[in-house]
Amino acid sequence: MMEQKSLSGRAWAELLLLAAVWGGSFAAIRIALDEIGPLTVVAHRVGWAMLALWAVIWWRRLPLPRDPRVWVGFLVMGLLNNAIPFGLMAWGQLHIPSGLTAILNASTAIFGVLMAALFFADERLTTRKLVGVTLGFAGVATAIGLENLRNFDLRALAQLAVIGGTVSYALASVWARKRLGGQPPQLAAAGMLTGGTLILVPMAWLFEGPLSLDLAPRTWGAIVYVGLISTAFAYLLYYRVLGMAGSGNLMLVTLLIPPFAIMLGAWLLDEDLSAAAYAGFALLVVGMIVLDGRVWRLMRRRVR
Repeated sequence: MMEQKSLSGRAWAELLLLAAVWGGSFAAIRIALDEIGPLTVVAHRVGWAMLALWAVIWWRRLPLPRDPRVWVGFLVMGLLNNAIPFGLMAWGQLHIPSGLTAILNASTAIFGVLMAALFFADERLTTRKLVGVTLGFAGVATAIGLENLRNFDLRALAQLAVIGGTVSYALASVWARKRLGGQPPQLAAAGMLTGGTLILVPMAWLFEGPLSLDLAPRTWGAIVYVGLISTAFAYLLYYRVLGMAGSGNLMLVTLLIPPFAIMLGAWLLDEDLSAAAYAGFALLVVGMIVLDGRVWRLMRRRVR
């Protein structure tokens, strides 16, 4: 069950900061893609973030796990929560706007509910959750535009790739609950990023060539942002907000990321989204409000 707490002013401020930081990652990735390939972008992202988080762990003198199964768990987590979704979404951004990528990324919460119901007995699909999931899928279908899938061009494939990334995020949450419980958050994040780096650096080298450090300042600025700010710093901020706001309130981040991504995409990249994308996001918002449950419970109390 999702934990829900009342939000203090400080919790709201840090929740908004986290949403802004993650929202900015979509524009930064698109800027980096002007010079380097998607696998190279995400290899830089996880590699620099990994180094930053291991520095935090060294500074805090956190003990390292000795059980090899924990390190295997980190490797799988790096695959599911970094390599697959980061790679698919970065490739998708070559063909669709960053704002639309952020909107489709918001469906992570919808797939998370489905995967939890599939793998955990205490997370069954109630009527409320089923309504929320249905509205969420309607939002995704509206944002994509099912008529576009009939053409099955690169744009349609890119949108499906982003959806594939959200499914991978949902599977990662299942894996973390089953195999990585009890690990300090900073260590779990660093271990996961290490696993992602071990996978992504060889893949980027194989498909896009050796990782180059001879990049334009604009590209380096984007890499520093996605690696150190929207990944390393964001993970630390995420666990801080989790402690203050609870897991239930963190769903609000999913709703707040797309507006930041859309604004930055319009400002920095001159992107313009279709009316269908906004309508789809509106349906996703309604679906996630239903999944959150507070409005649902208020309505039931009033009916009684």
